[in-house]
Amino acid sequence: MAAAKRIADEPAFVLHSYDWSESSLILEVFCRRQGRVALVAKGAKKPSSNFRPVLLPLQPVALTYTLAGDGNADIHTLKGAEWVGGHVMPTGDALLSGLYLNELLLRLLARADPHPALFDAYAGVVRVLAGEQGAATSPELLEPVLRSFELLLLREIGLLPGLDVQTMTLAPLAPQQRYTLVPEGGLRAASAADRATLEGSQWQALQRALDDAASYTATLRACAPVAAELKPQLRAVLQYHCGSPLLRTRQLMIDLQAL
Repeated sequence: MAAAKRIADEPAFVLHSYDWSESSLILEVFCRRQGRVALVAKGAKKPSSNFRPVLLPLQPVALTYTLAGDGNADIHTLKGAEWVGGHVMPTGDALLSGLYLNELLLRLLARADPHPALFDAYAGVVRVLAGEQGAATSPELLEPVLRSFELLLLREIGLLPGLDVQTMTLAPLAPQQRYTLVPEGGLRAASAADRATLEGSQWQALQRALDDAASYTATLRACAPVAAELKPQLRAVLQYHCGSPLLRTRQLMIDLQAL
């Protein structure tokens, strides 16, 4: 009988966990080289388990696991997990923002579809959310971070149209004219009824940033002056592709704002 294939020291983040038995958990994790993976962590709920303090969301970990069967099964078996350090758990609004990003990844990423560049961008965002650059307490810094990750996520999974042309006609953007991004039609000329729009030059700047070799840093910089206008447009596109119901973290944010 052939030995089970082993994935060792895989950089990862836990996106979500749920009960599998009285003592074990099922984990949804985002791995740098393997993509989104489901793992069973046997005994992880026991007080004596070494997994308990490690398998937390928004914490960088190195995982070792064995592939189930021929490697094509949905759930594999976790064998080891180590916290690789670097930052503490985000708190407050930053924690909620991180859980929102986790929900996006769960809804939009297919299993076993690696996105190493997106993983690196996510790791950068999590460091910011944890307060490394003070963004956890500064909405002015936090908003561009979220918008840039949303853009990079949509681009990585093929759901973001080119931002330097009108989607339906491929006509180039006029720098001073305003355009809006809509779920079903992509980027189009804005009408008087559109509440959130950007100038053509701003959309073009975002596209150049996405195409930059250092796309995370460049996109973050390009989002900073337009984050407020981008927010409703990107949220509408993301919700459209996530489908119903409303993202749980988005609903929680709405409920908290209504208090």
